[in-house]
Amino acid sequence: MEQPGTEADAEPVAGPDPELAATMGFSGFGKKARTFDFNAMFEQTRRTAVERSRRMLEEREKKAAQKETESGSQSEGLDSRAASSRPAARTPSSNSASSESDDSSDEEPIGPSLPPQGSLEESDDEIIGPPLPPGYKDSDDEEEEDSMQEEEEDPVKKIPDSHEITLHHGTKTVTALGLDPSGARLITGGYDYDVRFWDFAGMDASLQAFRSLQPCECHQIKSLQYSSTGDVILVVSGNSQAKVLDRDGFPVMECVKGDQYIVDMANTKGHTAMLNSGCWHPKIKEEFLTCSNDGNREENRQAQVDEDEHEDSCTGDTVQVHTKFHCRQAHAPGTDTSCLTFSYDGTALASRGGDDTLKIWDIRQFKTPLNSVAGLPSFFPMTDCCFSPDDKLLVTGTSIKKGDGSGKLLFFNRETFKKVYEIDVTDASVVRCLWHPKLNQIMVGTGNGLAKVYYDPIKSQRGAKLCVVKTKRKERQAETLTQDYIITPHALPMFREPRQRSTRKQLEKDRLDPMKSHKPEPPVAGPGRGGRVGTHGGTLSSYIVKNIALDKTDDSNPREAILRHAKEAEENPYWVAPAYSKTQPKAVFAEVESDEDETDDKPEWKKRKI
Repeated sequence: MEQPGTEADAEPVAGPDPELAATMGFSGFGKKARTFDFNAMFEQTRRTAVERSRRMLEEREKKAAQKETESGSQSEGLDSRAASSRPAARTPSSNSASSESDDSSDEEPIGPSLPPQGSLEESDDEIIGPPLPPGYKDSDDEEEEDSMQEEEEDPVKKIPDSHEITLHHGTKTVTALGLDPSGARLITGGYDYDVRFWDFAGMDASLQAFRSLQPCECHQIKSLQYSSTGDVILVVSGNSQAKVLDRDGFPVMECVKGDQYIVDMANTKGHTAMLNSGCWHPKIKEEFLTCSNDGNREENRQAQVDEDEHEDSCTGDTVQVHTKFHCRQAHAPGTDTSCLTFSYDGTALASRGGDDTLKIWDIRQFKTPLNSVAGLPSFFPMTDCCFSPDDKLLVTGTSIKKGDGSGKLLFFNRETFKKVYEIDVTDASVVRCLWHPKLNQIMVGTGNGLAKVYYDPIKSQRGAKLCVVKTKRKERQAETLTQDYIITPHALPMFREPRQRSTRKQLEKDRLDPMKSHKPEPPVAGPGRGGRVGTHGGTLSSYIVKNIALDKTDDSNPREAILRHAKEAEENPYWVAPAYSKTQPKAVFAEVESDEDETDDKPEWKKRKI
């Protein structure tokens, strides 16, 4: 068989025209061009691929038959599967026949055919031995399933409290906690008027806040909450105006202040008394709700403010609606209901009261609580409670007096309302608590200015785990103060400043300069030299103190001090005597009477009392 593309397959090419060659001045156009028959080349490639596929199928069937004879009767299930896949394979005779028919067919696929999907030979995990009984499980799988079942049955094992970090907010009570929806940033507020921003991804092991500010001046912070998108923060303080800050703490807007001289609060916008709390709308990110001591609730919407205005404000409408659920005896009269929180399933409501109780209510039957527990001290009007992410536990903190033990974080079963777990937080009251569902970490605010974060390396995600693994950065202090360098490329060389160097090179250069690295002169000892006074310490002040300030002459009697110079004035009259030389040549002084004459001549009422 001749290979395609050889000279035998080349078509003859007509020679050059003799008249044209004579005209052009040459005898020919060179060698003849080779031509190729592409159809023959494709046909040869197709035949080679078909033959290769046939040989591979034959070898595969031989191996399958050999395995069947060796396994014997040990695996009947495998025989049935192999038998079911056997008819799908081609026999040598069928392959040879197909190869003959492929010679005339142009649509024959090139390459080996795909094996049947159910064939045993193509399975990655080949089963050797008898088939496993139904329902068989490995010991490792059983242990994992048992541990998962135990965690589902016992929600206490889901509490992430194996590790903790402490954030130092200040020295006064932390009364507000807020986490953004992603759990990347934490904000804390307290009685010291400060709001601190903590970034878990940006902090290191030193656990320092990246920003601290006082958004409401001298008002205590009552509540902090991120919006549903996490781009703005609602700040509720002790004044009557709520504020909205952006993610970095810069002011966005402020609510209007109501007219306190209007009796009907429906006729004024804004609160007129101290705020208590506030929250964002769960679905509409521009709206939030605030409540105040004036007895009104106010729905606020972020307003679009013109750029020319200097102060941003938000609109607010006083809400006067019919109450859907009302229970007058929920907690003891005269006490503060410090917290109301809904469960994740939306059917239960938990309330924390100033009467040292924690109650849970069914909103479908709101007259009486489902369960209640007493004896939980609460000294702050913002002591709160929260549900666990799986809705099986209810968490709250307890308050203590100074020196009476430690504040605790208590966990109650939602169904039975029995205390199942507790954490000793610190030697101060536990005011705020927050259990983030995404991070699975618990944040606690205490009465001594601390904010603690509890987490578990396995059960928790991100959050505090990001900052505890980072080493504390070393603070680099500036060794020298450099001046601002002004670049003037077109200035003359005599006015151009030298190129600024790095700190290290500048220090090395200054070290070689004899003026900048000159050793300071030691203190002068002795009489002094070079214009420097060297007596008693070598300073001018010490010289003045010795010669003037510490003069021992007594100037308490001014007459005696003047008469000391009388003899010198008589011998050398220069200042006073020449002026009186004609009018009073002899000085006359007043005579001083003795104390005895003074007491005899004066009347009794003029005598000086000693």
